[in-house]
Amino acid sequence: MPVLRAKEKKERALGAKLFLKAERCSSPKCATVRRPQRPGQHGKARRRPLSEFGTQLLEKQRIRVSYGLQEIQLGNIFKEALSRPGNISESIMQMLEARFANAVYRAGLAPSRIVARQVINHGHILVNGKKISSPSYQVRVGDVISVNPGSRESMLFKELPEILKKYETPKWISLDREKFEATIKSMPYDFDVPFDINMVVDYYSK
Repeated sequence: MPVLRAKEKKERALGAKLFLKAERCSSPKCATVRRPQRPGQHGKARRRPLSEFGTQLLEKQRIRVSYGLQEIQLGNIFKEALSRPGNISESIMQMLEARFANAVYRAGLAPSRIVARQVINHGHILVNGKKISSPSYQVRVGDVISVNPGSRESMLFKELPEILKKYETPKWISLDREKFEATIKSMPYDFDVPFDINMVVDYYSK
């Protein structure tokens, strides 16, 4: 419970549903629904309007917490996006969404990115039949993400068949619900995220 409360406090402090506890965030029990004010004794006090810089910092924190990134990791993603042709904001989002942990989450094989990182670290998820232990690994078009056959009977995946029956993946992922397999059809696109990536681009561009 302390870990759950810590996650909920982060969401309340940042003022957005970040789906750190996915099944709870999709229900009326979500902390940002029940207690939308900031945590702490002064949480109900009126928030002062943020400066442009303050808004950029807030959006950056939302991204970091959403994807479980360290400051240096997000900075490196921005640097990589600068070296790529095309729109910087789109490049950043593609790299964020193509992270292995996020792809596992988006495929429905884990209820949150936090759980996705855990099952990856413990060798429960394969890429093209091989163990990849790095949650930050960038998946590629054609990659097949699957639950390790030796892990399918684990309690971690006990309810997965029922969950996947109702789950809809993003358009860039194709899901085989019977095999617990997801194929990366294209680079990520059509992003639905609780933050403004352009604000973060402005922050790093200064």
